[in-house]
Amino acid sequence: MLPSNPLLRNKARIYFVALCLMVPIVGFALEAEWQLLTSGPDLDGWEQVGGEALYEIRGGEIVGRTVADSPNSFLTTKANYSDFILEYETRVDPSINSGVQIRSHVGDNEIVQGYQIEVDPTDRRFSGGIYDEKRRMWMYPLTRNEKGRDAFRNGQWNHFRVEAIGDSFNVWVNGIQTTNMIDSMAAEGFIGLQVHSIDDPELVGKTVRWRNMQVLTTDLEAHATLVDPEVVQISYLDNQLTDYELRQGWRLLWDGKSSAGWRGAKLDHFPASGWSIDDGILTVAETEGGESAGPGDIVTLDRFSNFELQFDFRIAEGANSGVKYFVDSDLNMGAGSAIGCEFQILDDEVHPDARLGVNGNRTLGSLYDMITPESLQTDGRGKQFKGIGQWNQGRIVSNDGHVEHWLNNEKVVEFNRSSQTFRALVAYSKYKIWDDFCQWPDGRILLQDHGNEVSYRNIKVREW
Repeated sequence: MLPSNPLLRNKARIYFVALCLMVPIVGFALEAEWQLLTSGPDLDGWEQVGGEALYEIRGGEIVGRTVADSPNSFLTTKANYSDFILEYETRVDPSINSGVQIRSHVGDNEIVQGYQIEVDPTDRRFSGGIYDEKRRMWMYPLTRNEKGRDAFRNGQWNHFRVEAIGDSFNVWVNGIQTTNMIDSMAAEGFIGLQVHSIDDPELVGKTVRWRNMQVLTTDLEAHATLVDPEVVQISYLDNQLTDYELRQGWRLLWDGKSSAGWRGAKLDHFPASGWSIDDGILTVAETEGGESAGPGDIVTLDRFSNFELQFDFRIAEGANSGVKYFVDSDLNMGAGSAIGCEFQILDDEVHPDARLGVNGNRTLGSLYDMITPESLQTDGRGKQFKGIGQWNQGRIVSNDGHVEHWLNNEKVVEFNRSSQTFRALVAYSKYKIWDDFCQWPDGRILLQDHGNEVSYRNIKVREW
């Protein structure tokens, strides 16, 4: 109803007309120009690389079918895409897994490389995570997002939304966010549909189906989905922090270019030689010496109590090192390493220390000489190591006595350093000679010199 006052009526009419004129403008600005990828009666616009799986169009769906004696197969778009929003539905036989490649390429011997949005109907439940095919392996396993592990529905059609904008990768499965990742390795590439290789004759002929595939390449920020604040962001940017990390209280513990904030564990300065800084990488040189017999360990100037520490490490063949925490660098001023709890870094296959201790409690990721690392989130899943000469990620969380070790985003050790159980472990370890070992209120963080070449980068920490 219009107002009785004539002046107000005129103002109301003007407002109403202006509002009507604005509607088509707003609607036009928000109209998304999606491109269908699965329209038409054939696979025009697609090509197959890799294996010999069978692909066909049936009833508006792309159907992939497993075959025997074939490597992974990929049906890829002929066009490359850089920044985009991709939506599709997929349905996979629960006895096989699959995935959709994005920003991917074909390398030597027709080997597909690139980011894969996982479809995983197994008990592992990593659907919607990101695996880096033939490169860096798991980048965003859903061990970092337990809520996301329940998003996928086995034996049914599942809706995926993938937003790749700049360095940011966000994925939703059935409306639940599964991945929040930052990475800068590849800026563009094709989209590809995977039919995985099989090693069981009974799996021949199993199908993966895709439908309603569409991609948006314009006005992406206006159509981007609001990120779930409960989904942790994992960043692979070198020696820099994202806005998310800054808001979460992270800081670089090593700046990537100098020795600021560090000194020798038994020195009042940084070692004059033996530790090098080059192209954002901190490396301790091979000396063929023993424990802290070369340039020596380095420690932080700061001390820490409740903290979360992340670091990338790369080891040479046969190498031994470690990241220690709650370090009291004044305890041992003689031969050997400074004293503290240790996240073991080791070539388990070659270095003899892996076969010492008890039941593997000196292997990669262990609480050295006390707790053996094992997958604590997925039954039957082995320890995730990306290999010699490859970058791996370690993570240590300490919160009011509760401590966790993570290797490549999967939890492998958990204990309470204030507990009787921990004190019993210490009593049967090499650390039993140190009173109240690792139960001090705080301590330094240490990178160990054990005579072998080991490199570090992306060392960051937050406290609470």
